[in-house]
Parts: sequence; structure tokens; C-alpha cells
Amino acid sequence: MDNNHVLALFDRQMRRDAPPESPTTRVDRLDGVVRQVGTGPHEWCGVLWSDLDETTADAAIGAQLEWLGTAEAAEREFEWKTYAHDRPADLGERLRAAGFTPEPAETLMVGDIAEVIARTEGAALPAGVRLEPVTDAAGVDLAAAVHEQAFGTSAERLRARMLDQIAERGDTVSIVVAMAGDEPVCAARMEFCPGTEFAGLWGGGTVERWRGKGIYRALVAHRARLAQAAGYGYLQVDASDQSRPILQRLGFAALSVTTPYLITAPA
Repeated sequence: MDNNHVLALFDRQMRRDAPPESPTTRVDRLDGVVRQVGTGPHEWCGVLWSDLDETTADAAIGAQLEWLGTAEAAEREFEWKTYAHDRPADLGERLRAAGFTPEPAETLMVGDIAEVIARTEGAALPAGVRLEPVTDAAGVDLAAAVHEQAFGTSAERLRARMLDQIAERGDTVSIVVAMAGDEPVCAARMEFCPGTEFAGLWGGGTVERWRGKGIYRALVAHRARLAQAAGYGYLQVDASDQSRPILQRLGFAALSVTTPYLITAPA
């Protein structure tokens, strides 16, 4: 895989030219900034891409803060999703100075689907573990329970978002839970982006006592086959330090580092 080519393709398709992710989402293409605005209560809102320099960055940040002061933006959580290769080099420092708070950085990893499938050939679930597709609220509750156990954080917002996704975007979202009897032990989702070559892997997490048994690997293999069947060429992941080495063994390459900067609009 030509990493530079794929990173440029990702920037173009998934950031600069990104389509709306749902019927209730719009994309605003502004001067040097692409902003997504989800009008639903649980949809993401923020900056996907920017093309700025030392002379234009502060004005662009100020324009977003001005929009956050409008009635449309009231009380929204707003994310400026930066990447290490974005310009200017001190964009993060400028965002902090403007009142944004950085969240933990993650590694942008991309895998050629054919390579990922080749490297996960034979990946199997442990005996007694099966995969169940999530298609209703009961399944969402199972996936949310895994998230809380695996990451130790509340899944309240994630649960609401998944409910919206299966209700409104069932053809572009795939959520799966690995079950050991009646116990959910791993969960993950995949979001297809029509019109692009990328499918995104999100939320992969395994309950601690079930780690090291190949379940996460099997879920990556499962989603890679689904994405290939749907005509996609690449899988994209915002990887934590915990999942990065696993994904590298499965054929994913680290292309950049992404850091979200958050701010909440005033009421």
C-alpha cells in the first residue's frame, strides 16, 4: 500500500469532500474549513478538514466560535478534529488558546481490505462464542454494556447514537456483538461511507477477561469481508495505543495522528 497516496485519498474523500453522513446531516464548505452539522440530537458536529496557514488559522477559528454563538449551535458539543499533518503546525496550540480542550490522541490507521483479509485468514472465534448482528434496542444494550466494561466509561451517548444509526442508517452501519452464551464479551461497529473507498471501524472493545483469545481479530476479519462485499477498498480506524499493535499485525499502517479538540457552545 502506498501510504502517501492513501493518506491523500483519505484527506480528499473522508475530509475535504466528505458527504453528509445521514439524512439529517449537512456539510458546510467554508473558506478553508469543512464543517459537518448534524441536526439530530446525537449526531456529530465539528470541523472535518481545514486548509489553513499561519495567516488564516486564527480567523477561521474565530469564525467557528462566532457560529457557536448562534441559536443553531446552542449547547452543542463541537469538535475540531485535527491531524498531525494539518497546517499550520501549531493549529492545536491556537485551538487551545481559543478555548478548545484536547482529548487523547489516536493513530489514524488504514488497511487495504484485501491485505487485511489475507492476514486474518483462518481467524476464528473461541469455542462457545458466536457473533450476533445488532438490529434492535436489545442488541444496542448488549453493545453498550461491552463498551462500559471494556473502556470503563459511560455508554449513554453511544447507546443513543447507535439507536439512531440502526433506525435511520441501517444500510450504512453494521454493529455486531460477540456472545459467550448470554454474556456479551466483545462489540464493534462499521460505518460505510458511500461514494468513497473507505469503511470505518469504530468502538471495537473486548471485556477484559476475554482478551487475548482472538475475538477482536475475528471481528476485524468479519467486518473486512463485509466491506469487501460492499465494494470498499480500505478500512480506516482511529486506533488507541491498545489496539494499534494488533491492527499493525493485521496489515494496517499508521498514517497520521488525530487529536480531537472540543468546546461546548453557550446556551
